Amino acid sequence: MGMTIQRLMIATRGQGLYEFTEAVHSFLADCGLEEGVMTVFVRHTSCSLLIQENADPSVQLDLKAFFRRLVPPTTHPSMDYITHRDEGPDDMPAHIKAALLPVSLSIPYCDGRLLLGTWQGIYLFEHRDNPHRREVVLHV
Repeated sequence: MGMTIQRLMIATRGQGLYEFTEAVHSFLADCGLEEGVMTVFVRHTSCSLLIQENADPSVQLDLKAFFRRLVPPTTHPSMDYITHRDEGPDDMPAHIKAALLPVSLSIPYCDGRLLLGTWQGIYLFEHRDNPHRREVVLHV
């Protein structure tokens, strides 16, 4: 049996969804386990994780646009109540988005394969404007 925990570093280029499904599949294959549950956890407070459609890129564009409208930057007049502003106009909105979306996923696997649906991919959803290096922990 191989390792049961791995840390992935995902480099982001600003707000958006970054798919890392293949890295999770590779880790599971290296483990040599047949069935169980994979936990995926992101170790940050301004990004989140999603299982989302990976066939049509417009889905990711629409999700990004929706969450930007739902929680705009603190420079938007609707956000004048926000007090946490030290790290820029995208910081507190990023924390709010991460509070609304999951930072941990549980994905069952069988026969050594994740039981994702045909069009499902695993994404890190970056909520900050600037590039970041995000650490994701995989565990089986």
